[in-house]
Amino acid sequence: MVETELKNIALLIDADNASHAGIDPVLTVLAELGQVNIRRAYGNWAKPALSNWNKITHRYGLQPMQQFDLTKGKNATDMAMTIDAIDLLYGGKVDGFGIMSSDSDFTPLVTRLRQDGIIVYGFGSAKAPEAFKTACTRYIDVDQLIKTSAKEDGKPSTDPIDVEIIDLLGAAWKAASRDDEGFAKLQEVGQIAGNRSSFDVRNHGYKRLSDLVRAASDNFKLERRNGQLYVKRMR
Repeated sequence: MVETELKNIALLIDADNASHAGIDPVLTVLAELGQVNIRRAYGNWAKPALSNWNKITHRYGLQPMQQFDLTKGKNATDMAMTIDAIDLLYGGKVDGFGIMSSDSDFTPLVTRLRQDGIIVYGFGSAKAPEAFKTACTRYIDVDQLIKTSAKEDGKPSTDPIDVEIIDLLGAAWKAASRDDEGFAKLQEVGQIAGNRSSFDVRNHGYKRLSDLVRAASDNFKLERRNGQLYVKRMR
């Protein structure tokens, strides 16, 4: 599923609550949308826990944003990220955001950004609160993204496809424009599914929607016509 190409994307990283191992595939995903010109990582850089992030800031062009732990139990990082995101929003120079965190405290921020028509990709743990996941335009499980990106043979996942995903795609197919034979453009089906949830095929071990649909051949039939893929629900 491809969004409208963006000109300028800001990646804001909650380094206290995100793994450094995911930065490469995260940047790869965002690069499909546009230029990731703003790359900021927030946290208390004096902490040993951020040493791995510290080692890769120059390699990936990350700007370390120092946040001291002024009060125990209060997260200054969350507040700083939120303020910067709103400043960038009102500066009018950012077309989309990547928020690398699993913290539900960012849910109101994501909701506010999307109210202005801004695309927001969330990157974090599969166990992140559902409210944060669904608030994002897309929410991608970083651990699954790392596994998918690391596959050298390019073979898709062999894990069973969740029934909820089959139903989501089926509902999207039903809502899409179909020809006399019942086929709809796969791209349109993917867009409708994405608009109804934070669905992303990479969370299920697939690099492309077409790979997932092929794996669900008992439920869907895929055809290529004039360079475009079409899909039909079979049951």
